Amino acid sequence: MKKLVHFKIESKGVVSGCFKQLGINNFNAASQFIATLPYRRNENKNNICCVLDEMCGTCSTKHATLRKLALENNRPQIKLVLGIFKMDAAYEHRIKNTLQKYSLNYMPEAHNYLKYEDCYLDFTRPDSSYLNLKNKLFTETEIEYDEVAEQKTKIHKEFLAGWLEKGNIRYGLDEIWEIREECIAAMQKEI
Repeated sequence: MKKLVHFKIESKGVVSGCFKQLGINNFNAASQFIATLPYRRNENKNNICCVLDEMCGTCSTKHATLRKLALENNRPQIKLVLGIFKMDAAYEHRIKNTLQKYSLNYMPEAHNYLKYEDCYLDFTRPDSSYLNLKNKLFTETEIEYDEVAEQKTKIHKEFLAGWLEKGNIRYGLDEIWEIREECIAAMQKEI
């Protein structure tokens, strides 16, 4: 069970307004609603309401939306975290064939989630849990809601470049990014 973060949505901010239009009036209900939306990339990550406009999202856009909602309602202590972790078939069974195809045991993947006090909260899917990746983490960095497009990719690619070099992996950065894209496409398939 995820720790409940409960506060009433009182702001007149853009994200607060999007949730209120859906009849969602508190942060706990907003986060649970976000978790139920399908995992799928959004057309415009720079639109802070893209998750609610398109009724889908990824870990990035879903948690960026919740971070912005928290900020609009004077809750800056709810942080947005970017973790880079070892994504393997045990973490996500739908990528097993892709990893095998390229003779990889795992793919370093960037994942966003929230941190509140000493608790980590993952609302990517209803069954998402920080505990599933906690022991697979390479690094964590706090980022801001408006950094999930460019900054997240920059940090991720810098990590991958170092991993390729240190791990003596036979792929270049562009190739490994394409393999990662195949993994993401596999993850977007319905279960």
